[in-house]
Amino acid sequence: MTLKATKFTPEVLLTAPRRSPGSPSPDGRKALYMVSTYSFETHKKTAQIRVLDIASGQSTVLVEDLNASEPTWLSDDEFLYLKSCDKGATALVVDSVSKPVAALHEVATINSGISNIKVAKLKDGRFALACSGLATPDGRPANPETEKKPYSSAKIYTSLFVRHWDTWLTENRNVIWYGALEKRDAKYSLVGNSLFNALGGTELSSPVAPFGGSGDFDISSSGLVFVAKDPTINPACYTKTDLYYVPLKTFTETDPPAPKVVETPGLEGYSQSPVFSHDGRRVAFTRMRSKQYESDKPRLLLLPDVDDLGNVYEFWQTDDGEGGWDTRPEAIVWSADDSTLFLTAEANGRTLVWKTHSDPAKAKDTPEVVKTVEGSVTDLRLLGKSSSKLFVTSSSLIDNSCYSVTDASKDTFSVVSSNSKQGKTFGLSRSSCDEIWFKGAGEYRVHALVVRPSNFDKNKKYPLCFLIHGGPQGAWQDGWSTRWNPAIFAEQGYVVVAPNPTGSTGYGMALQDGITGDWGGRPYNDLVACFEYVEENLHYVDTQRAVALGASYGGYMINWIQGHPLGRKFKALVCHDGVFSTLNQWSTEELFFPIHDFEGTIYDNREAYEKWDPARHVNEWATPQLIIHSELDYRLPITEGLSPFNILQAKGIPSKLVMFPDENHWVLKPENSLVWHREVLAWINKYSGVEAEDGAREGVALPVRD
Repeated sequence: MTLKATKFTPEVLLTAPRRSPGSPSPDGRKALYMVSTYSFETHKKTAQIRVLDIASGQSTVLVEDLNASEPTWLSDDEFLYLKSCDKGATALVVDSVSKPVAALHEVATINSGISNIKVAKLKDGRFALACSGLATPDGRPANPETEKKPYSSAKIYTSLFVRHWDTWLTENRNVIWYGALEKRDAKYSLVGNSLFNALGGTELSSPVAPFGGSGDFDISSSGLVFVAKDPTINPACYTKTDLYYVPLKTFTETDPPAPKVVETPGLEGYSQSPVFSHDGRRVAFTRMRSKQYESDKPRLLLLPDVDDLGNVYEFWQTDDGEGGWDTRPEAIVWSADDSTLFLTAEANGRTLVWKTHSDPAKAKDTPEVVKTVEGSVTDLRLLGKSSSKLFVTSSSLIDNSCYSVTDASKDTFSVVSSNSKQGKTFGLSRSSCDEIWFKGAGEYRVHALVVRPSNFDKNKKYPLCFLIHGGPQGAWQDGWSTRWNPAIFAEQGYVVVAPNPTGSTGYGMALQDGITGDWGGRPYNDLVACFEYVEENLHYVDTQRAVALGASYGGYMINWIQGHPLGRKFKALVCHDGVFSTLNQWSTEELFFPIHDFEGTIYDNREAYEKWDPARHVNEWATPQLIIHSELDYRLPITEGLSPFNILQAKGIPSKLVMFPDENHWVLKPENSLVWHREVLAWINKYSGVEAEDGAREGVALPVRD
C-alpha cells in the first residue's frame, strides 16, 4: 500500500527519504544506493546503504549507519564503503550483499578525511583505488581535527583566494590519493597499508574547489586523469583548468610520475568530466573556450591515446570556433564496446540523455536524444556489459528520485523504482504540470514551467507565484528541489510560473549569452513579457494578487524589479541572498564572474556596473519585501541583505529580515530550511490573501517505501 501525504508541505518535503544515484553491479542485476531521512520529532538524521534488485524493484537494507557513505562495487556481491571515524579519520570497509555483516571487515583506517572513492580492476586481479582528501603544503594528509590549534585567530593573506564559497582558505589543498586493494583469505587489504599523493611535489589541486568531486578525475588500468586549475594564473580571476594524466601500472608506485598536461589549443576554460574508455587508452572529456566565463559552452573532446597527449580531437568542430552542437554536454558514459558515448545535456527545461559515435571523425551528425522517463536525468551509468542499456537516476517536478533502465538501441525505458511512486506519495501528479512559450523582448521565444495546485479547479482563480531563477546562467527544470520546489508553493494555493528568460541555459548559447553586459535589460523585459502573457492567456491566474520570489541572481532581479514598473504588479517580494548593488560585486570571491558578466573590471568599466545597479533606483521601492541572507555566503556577503533591509525599513515599507549565521548561499540544514519555508510562505500568503496554514499538522512524515 502506498502511503500518501494529506498535503504536500515543507515538513513532508524535508522529511521525505532522499536517495543517492543508483550504482549498478558489474552484472547489471543489482544497484547500490544511499538513503537518508531527517525527523523533526527526534531532530536527527538517519542513513542506510541499500541494494536494489533491478528486476523486481525491491530493495534491502545492507548497512544502517550515519557514518557510512559512498558504497562502491568490487564484484557482483562485494562492495566497499567509507566510514567516518573519531578524530577525523576514515575507515575503508568491505561488506557483502549476500552475507551482510557476516562478511564485513575493515580494510584500512586512514588518519584523515577522504571521499569521492573510485575503483578499477587491474590485470593482476588487484583493484586500483583513488579518492580525494586534503593535503598539507608538503604533501602529507591533512586532518583539521587533529591539527595543533594556533593561539591567535588571525588570518593573513598575500594572494587570492582569501575565502571561497563558505570557507576561509588555509594552506591545505585538495589532492587525489591512490592505492591498491588485494584479496587474500577472503578479505581485502590495502597494499602497503598506504595511500599515495598523485599531486605530491606539484602546486596542483584536485578536485577543484568548492564543488569538484568524483567527476573531476577517473582511473583505469593505465593510470589516472584529473582536472586542476592552472597554478600559474590567478584562480580568482580566471577559470582555466587543465586535464592531466599520471601513468600508473600498479597503483603502488611510491614516487608517481609527474602529472602531464593534455594540450587543447584554442580552448583554455574549464576542463571537466574526464572518463576513460574501458580499454584504458582513450579519454573523453569536455572543455570550455573562454578562461573567464564559468558558464561557457563545454566542447566534447577525445584524447585517442594517453601516450600522445598532444593529439586531441573536438566533436562537431566548425571553422568559426562556435561548434556544431549548440548544447552543453555534462556527464559522459562509454558503451561497453567503447563505440558510443552517452551524454547528459539540458534542453528546454530538462536534462536529457544523448548518444553519439565515440570517434569524432564518425560522429558526423549531432547527438540524438535517448528516450528516458519524464523529468531530468541526474546520473547515468552503464548497465552491466550491455552496449545500449543504461541505469538512469532522475527526478521531476513531482518525484524526488526515480531509477529506470533505458535501452538506447530500442529507444525504450522501464521504471525500476520511484521513491514517491511517481508523485503519489506526495499527493502530486503530472496533471498539475504544464509549460508555456511566449515572445521575449526580441525575436525569440521564452519558455516557462507552470505548476498548478493538486486540487486545481479550472473555474477558479489562483494568485500567481512568480519564481525567478539564479545563476544567472541557469534554468528552472522539470526536476526536484528541496530548496526551491514549485509544488510547495502550488500546494499553498498558487499557480506557479517559473520562466527561463535571457541568460538561461538549455536554450542555445545565443539566449544564454544575451545577458552579458545586460543584467537588467533583456532578462527584465522577458519577465515583463511573461507576466503579460500570463495575464492575457491564463484565465485561471489572478495577477492582481501576484507575488515574486528569487535567489542569487533571482534576488538581484527582485531588487531590480522593486525599482521598476513590474515591481508595482506584485503584492509582495522575496529576495534570498540577492545582489543589492552591482558596485559591491568585487566583495565576492570568484572575480572572473563580474569581470565576464559586466564586461571588464570595476576600475576599467565602472559604467557597466553602475548601469545595472538596483541601488540606483531605491527611490522607487514601494512593495513589501522579505529579505533572507546568510552570514557564510561569501559569494554575496551579508551586507547585500542588510543594505536593502535598512532602506526598506527607513522608507517605512513593510519588510522583514531573516538571517542564518550558519548557512552559505544555500539553506541546507533541515531545521533552518523549515524556518525558511515557514517564513517565506507566511510572508507571501499574508499579502496575496492565501490563508496561512500550519503545515506541521497537515502533512505526514514519510518512511522509506520501495
